[in-house]
Amino acid sequence: MTESNASLIEKMVRRVPRGRVATYGQIAALIGAPRNSRQVGSVLRSLPDDSRVPWHRIVNACGKVSDRGESVCEGLQRHLLEEEGVEFDEHSRVDLKAYQWKPRRR
Repeated sequence: MTESNASLIEKMVRRVPRGRVATYGQIAALIGAPRNSRQVGSVLRSLPDDSRVPWHRIVNACGKVSDRGESVCEGLQRHLLEEEGVEFDEHSRVDLKAYQWKPRRR
C-alpha cells in the first residue's frame, strides 16, 4: 500500500463519528480499494499509540472486534466503543444496522 493510501485510510477513519462504527471493507471501498480491507487493518495496527485516529470505531464485517492476538487491545476497543454508547449483543457483536456509519455523498 502506498503512503497516500495509508493517508486516505486515516482520513476516512477520522470521518467516522463518535458512537458509530465502520467495517474494514467499508473503509476500503470508500477510498476506492474495495478488495483491500486487510490493508486497512494493517494501517490501523501500525498507528502510533498517541495517534488521534479513532481506530477503535472500525470492526469486522460481522460487527465484531477483530482478534489481534492481544486481548488487551480487544478489551480496550470494546471499552472505547461502549464509552461512546455503542452496545454489544450477547455474542460480542455490534448491531451494524443500528450503529454502522452511513456517510453522506459529496
